[in-house]
Amino acid sequence: MSAIQKNVEAASEAYSSTFTKGHLVLPPAKKYLVLTCMDARIDPASAFGIELGDAHVIRNAGASAVDALRSIVISEQLLGTQEIVLVKHTGCGMLTFTNEDAYGIVEKNLGSEASAELNKLKLDFLPFPELEQAVKEDVKFLQESKLVPDSVTVSGWIYAVETGKTKRVV
Repeated sequence: MSAIQKNVEAASEAYSSTFTKGHLVLPPAKKYLVLTCMDARIDPASAFGIELGDAHVIRNAGASAVDALRSIVISEQLLGTQEIVLVKHTGCGMLTFTNEDAYGIVEKNLGSEASAELNKLKLDFLPFPELEQAVKEDVKFLQESKLVPDSVTVSGWIYAVETGKTKRVV
């Protein structure tokens, strides 16, 4: 067992020994979801005031609305969320490369078969060159999507990893 796995096991044992929230219901109590980046420097619960059971938290590379759409639809249509808070962040890795760069790295590191699989899937890594514009574009994508009802409130934010502050963009 790796050191990481041992840590997960020990942390789980400690957490579960005092756990008292097993009664929480499946839908999020405050009927909203937060879409943010998978960046390890972001602690959504602490940074955005989310208590266990309050909200769905969807994380992916770059807080991509396109990538998260399946989960957003499930959250809204099956579990009753009524608001989306989209939060991208400063210093995001998605600002540092293009699709061509990513394809090249995959081919270099994993070989031509992996590269061929990416091409077959037509995988878009969804990088973006400008942070604030990317927030606006993702909010617009969600607002214009037929899969997100007009009654759902959508807002866009930027979290500063350097300070821990969050500011509204749209």
